[in-house]
Amino acid sequence: MSRYLPIDCGLHSEYELLAMHRETVELFCVDEQGMASWQTGVVRDVFTRNAGEYLRLDQQDGGHLNIRLDRIRKIRIK
Repeated sequence: MSRYLPIDCGLHSEYELLAMHRETVELFCVDEQGMASWQTGVVRDVFTRNAGEYLRLDQQDGGHLNIRLDRIRKIRIK
């Protein structure tokens, strides 16, 4: 796994507000192999693990994704 690149503090605060309000969003993100995708769900948490920061996205099918914050490229609130 590549080293985490810290994001802007203001952007981090925006992600925390999305989690606090349980906003439904569409995220455009890039995985470790460089594959880009849109993911949709409810932002449930922003947390730190393994020297990186993550956003927990609860999906409509009952599953969830933990997306590293430095892999998020765009976000749209639904």
